[in-house]
Amino acid sequence: MITLAGFLQMLSVNPFLTVVIVLVLGTIFVNGATDAANAIAESVGTRSISVNAAIAMSVAMNFIGLVAMTAISTAVADTMSGMVDFGGDSHAAMIALAAATVGIVVWGLGAWAFGIPTSESHALIAGLTGAALAVHGGLEGVNMGEWMKVVYGLVLSTLMGFGAGWLFARIIQVACKNANRLAADEAFGKLQVVGSAFVALMHGAQDGQKFMSTAMLAIALSADMSVAEMGGFPLWIEILCAATMAIGTGVGGKRIIKKVGTEMVQLEKYQGFSASVSATISLLVATLTGLPVSTTHAKTAAIMGAGAAKNVRSVNWGVAKEMVYTWLFTFPGCGVIGFALAKLFLLVF
Repeated sequence: MITLAGFLQMLSVNPFLTVVIVLVLGTIFVNGATDAANAIAESVGTRSISVNAAIAMSVAMNFIGLVAMTAISTAVADTMSGMVDFGGDSHAAMIALAAATVGIVVWGLGAWAFGIPTSESHALIAGLTGAALAVHGGLEGVNMGEWMKVVYGLVLSTLMGFGAGWLFARIIQVACKNANRLAADEAFGKLQVVGSAFVALMHGAQDGQKFMSTAMLAIALSADMSVAEMGGFPLWIEILCAATMAIGTGVGGKRIIKKVGTEMVQLEKYQGFSASVSATISLLVATLTGLPVSTTHAKTAAIMGAGAAKNVRSVNWGVAKEMVYTWLFTFPGCGVIGFALAKLFLLVF
């Protein structure tokens, strides 16, 4: 397993690795500003917790989630590591990886500027796939068996997120129909904060592993090795990725929180709690089975399901449709950008 000292030595003799690592950290930063912020949005929207307190909670739980899940299982990271193959030329592979990360950052910053919670997970997958296609000139660089897990995860996060969000909200409506309204509201406000903390925990477990595996891929390529040959994920790289994600959440999270937590649907506190529980369950199932899913996708689907349980018209379907379009365009959009930039970078460098 590579040590921090060994990594710093590699950076000192390989400036291009430094560039690629900075770009990868840039994608993690953008993920923190978009996906991590979305994980805590609805608890702010129901005023169960302040924005600053929610962001602080998200920072802590994302770190714990990444470190704890990596100790338990690296299934998601393993799926990401085996999804694409940049070929035997390590220099060309590093260039393609750099191109993919540039495309991901550009896409993510564009979505953040408009306050749209795009999926950085899907952007990462699409960008890496487009760059691999550019290197090989065909599908040889794509492991379709691993790539299909993305499709399975997309279906799971949509159906389980929306369905469980709707079901939990309905169960609570029936179970608490005779409860004191003020007392119930206060209780669910506290539970909602706890639920949001668990979603943030699972965001670290899911997205943290995806982006950590990309950083390890860059290190492995520079050493002309595979990720498996590097001997696992050292604690220092977990800390580096979690810290970068935390900074992104703190700097850019408020814009996404506003879009998801207040504009898409006005939730009551029990609905926010339902959405958090549902998203946590779907993310946990996906993480333990190695399915790379979007935290944004799972949480937003759960929010819409919980909102629809009370009244379908309470959901702002215009904002929801805007998000769906962004998700649909992310795969082809980032794939094309990754492909085009990889071709360009390979010609220039």
